[in-house]
Amino acid sequence: MFRYRTSKKYVEENIGTFHQKRISSLDTLKLSEVLKRKNPYLFKAKYVLTAEQIIKALVDAHISSKEETLFGDWLEGLAIFINQKVYKGRKSGISGIDLEFDDNNIRL
Repeated sequence: MFRYRTSKKYVEENIGTFHQKRISSLDTLKLSEVLKRKNPYLFKAKYVLTAEQIIKALVDAHISSKEETLFGDWLEGLAIFINQKVYKGRKSGISGIDLEFDDNNIRL
């Protein structure tokens, strides 16, 4: 039977990976690449005028975007872990389906 302590241990052992990937994403951030994707007139319209303000806005947007993806991936891992413990489920090999399990002889 699934226990709260089991999921708590999983979180404790794996949350560091989320934070590490979040920080590591800054290592690959290239100003020249980010600026190609941004409209310079948007900065003016938002009254972002100094280099410091522009860099802060770019880094904040990058981190926010990465966090959503990384946290979603991390939550998927947690859901698969819990599914495995409760239903002996697994990550699905079918594209677009995160996990699968059997319940009363029905594949879900």
